[in-house]
Amino acid sequence: MLKDAPHTAEAYYLLGQLALDHDNTGKAEELFAIAAGFDPGNASALAQQARCLLALSRRTEAIDCARAAGALSPEDAFTLDTIGVVMSRAGLHGQALPFYAGATAAEPLNAGYQYNHGAALQFAGDLDGAREAYRACAAADAADTRGLPSLVQITRQTAEDNAIAALEEMFGRQGQDADAALRIGHALAKACEDLGLPGEALAWLARAKDGKRRLIRHEPQRDAALFEAAARAAGAMPVQRRESAGGPVFICGMPRTGTTLVDRILSSHSALSPAGELSDFALGLKRMARTPSNLVLDPETLDAAGRIDLSALGAAYLESVRASLGLAGRFTDKMPLNILLAPVILAALPGARVICLRRHPADTVLSNYRQMFATSFSYYNYAYTLEDTARYYAGFDRLVRHYEQVLPPERFTVVHYEQVVGDLETETRRLLDFCGLPFEAACLAFHENAAPVATASSAQVREPLYTSALARWRRYEAGLAPALDILEAEGCLPPGERGRG
Repeated sequence: MLKDAPHTAEAYYLLGQLALDHDNTGKAEELFAIAAGFDPGNASALAQQARCLLALSRRTEAIDCARAAGALSPEDAFTLDTIGVVMSRAGLHGQALPFYAGATAAEPLNAGYQYNHGAALQFAGDLDGAREAYRACAAADAADTRGLPSLVQITRQTAEDNAIAALEEMFGRQGQDADAALRIGHALAKACEDLGLPGEALAWLARAKDGKRRLIRHEPQRDAALFEAAARAAGAMPVQRRESAGGPVFICGMPRTGTTLVDRILSSHSALSPAGELSDFALGLKRMARTPSNLVLDPETLDAAGRIDLSALGAAYLESVRASLGLAGRFTDKMPLNILLAPVILAALPGARVICLRRHPADTVLSNYRQMFATSFSYYNYAYTLEDTARYYAGFDRLVRHYEQVLPPERFTVVHYEQVVGDLETETRRLLDFCGLPFEAACLAFHENAAPVATASSAQVREPLYTSALARWRRYEAGLAPALDILEAEGCLPPGERGRG
């Protein structure tokens, strides 16, 4: 076709899809761009180009492209869903909703579109709408393993009304599909927790994770090398001590330790906007460091931070966030993994503050083990066994204690989840003061914050503060023995903690 009519946009569009089928994202982006150039009204080409740009970590361009596609008022479900996916993955969950709604209206029997819509509704706090979409996903395709498990995750299961039998039957059909087994097994574990069966919950988690664990072949020494590199950076970075506040607030630590809760508290302040979990700083460091690995964050990149222009890195980070998310003032960045970059962040952004969340060691291990992280995100591969999770915690614990010794307390602080839950106002006032902000009562009513939440805590943070998650590990103590042994040996678990529940 192109030999006879070299300016045929549809031919370039199809070549772009072929390139995507062969995982050649860079070439696909070029082809979709050519298609859009020859046919400026082709929303499909723009949407697919946006999808590629996001995969290439060019978020600002991706958002611009997706918005241009949306402005053309496409009507086909595939294009609408693609625009929604780009917006969601860029952190613009509210802007994704109308596109997902359009996709499901155009093709209501497409399970994938219904699932995407449900996830976006959940992030936006519309749990009833999310349940309806997840049910539609399950009804559209009985073989789809996303709808029913997702429904269970946001719906309390009872002895009279639960999906355990359906999930067990679904689990038995999966064969070698490790990702499907993860989704279903985690949902079964959650159902068992709802019914007060902690032993059965841990058993399902072990079954759910087994196949994926064997596929990924996690190497704990890689985690240890990252912690060691971060500790080296803490001693090498030129971190200023008494710079006035006025920059972004980074909320980090291990996942499932209260990072979302603290983010909601602080971003309820009139002077702080939530930017979500951003990879912009890590990506900016990787680009400037030019280290050869295909990992965004690795020891070589952290070591290279001392050889780059840190001011330029900080400026690039701020420009990236503000250009793509439209944030003009101060904001929070809630990426947990930024704990590994804390010294570099403080050196590159003199006005920044870093808040690190801590939680009881056993509760941290349990909460990470019972969380199903994105399977494509290798940095959380430790969470497939209790032992690896405990080892990871021990490395994290050593790193944070080192940070507390060498980083200026005016700019790096630790907050304990249990203390936030136990005395919300005192801890809120302390954190606001740390950020250089006056107290506002709205921060205590964080559950009324309407901003989307794209984390595992999306349902919990829309409720008033609760204490049911405190010391949860004691209900699971017998099954946690392998992890508790490691925590004790590493000096992380206080003496006499076990056996008191």
